[in-house]
Amino acid sequence: MRKLIISAVIGGVIIFASLYFADLIADSKDDNRPPSPKVVKTVFVDTVENATVPIRVPAHGNLKAKKRVELYSEVQGVFRPGSKLFRTGQKYTAGQTLIRIDASEYYASVQSAKSNLYNLLTSIMPDLRLDYPEIYPKWQQYLNGFDLEKTTPELPKMDSEKEKFFITGREVISTYYNVKNLEQRLAKYTITAPFTGVLTEALVTEGTLVRSGQKLGEFIDTGLYELEVSVSKTYGDFLKEGKKVILTNLEKTQEFIGQVARINGRVDQNTQTITVYIEVSGDNLKEGQYLEANLEAKEETNAIEINRSLLLENNQIFVVKDSILDLMDVTPVFFTDKTVVLKNVPDGELIVSKPVTGAYSGMLVKIFDESKS
Repeated sequence: MRKLIISAVIGGVIIFASLYFADLIADSKDDNRPPSPKVVKTVFVDTVENATVPIRVPAHGNLKAKKRVELYSEVQGVFRPGSKLFRTGQKYTAGQTLIRIDASEYYASVQSAKSNLYNLLTSIMPDLRLDYPEIYPKWQQYLNGFDLEKTTPELPKMDSEKEKFFITGREVISTYYNVKNLEQRLAKYTITAPFTGVLTEALVTEGTLVRSGQKLGEFIDTGLYELEVSVSKTYGDFLKEGKKVILTNLEKTQEFIGQVARINGRVDQNTQTITVYIEVSGDNLKEGQYLEANLEAKEETNAIEINRSLLLENNQIFVVKDSILDLMDVTPVFFTDKTVVLKNVPDGELIVSKPVTGAYSGMLVKIFDESKS
């Protein structure tokens, strides 16, 4: 028992001595590290000046020719060569022949029908001269002007019931309209350019057997294009026809001035957007070209526009008051991909214009002085 008591006393003495010498060693160390300096960050600020900020809605799309004609054949025959090769990129002026289909056989049938009409008119002239001498001169004049090589002229106007019965009974009217029907179909063997433009698609070549209903190509006017864009229905009431629109290409190297031509009256149920059509013309424009547009929807008064990265998640921004950062509540009214339009920011406030790393309310800062740079 005595040995146990002695061991416990010796252990306690050793522990106490260890703690004592540890405190002496700790107190003997000198802290030679200099105190860390207090860092004051430099911030960039802007002085608030509320003004009228135009709300521009960004949109984009691909150009399409406003005048476009898909060429289809209504008759059958062999495609004959013309003054120009029917190839993609070929330019034509208004009225110039695009496609000429061989119509020699059909032309002969048309001439035969016209000859029948001429013979029929000739056969009734003696009866007209005897029975209706008062109307004979105008029909004789019509017959004298009848040319088989030209389009059949319109029949003389019939003024009396007797004249109508006589001409109709001799089948002149039915024969006349049969000839006109054949002439209309004959005209479809030649397709002419409805306007000056370029051929963007050619599906047949010279010598091809063209069938009725076959698509032959596509022809567009290169002088005027349309850009179809979709904008949020929120701004549908502010968009008006005739408004000017600034358009740029993807590389931002070219700028064009367009005009709102049409606005669709229906809202897309899936995207809740409205389709807007913008007219634009230019020598450097091509169909299918991608363009970006800025539609001026409305103007927001007493507002400012800042970089979107400066707006915090809880609709607050940093301001500087007496070299101290402070938070201010603001009201965002419009967002773009890079900026935001704010209201309820008093004039004269110093707002931080560039993001500050690790910024917090109450942080001591220094305003950047441009005069010393």
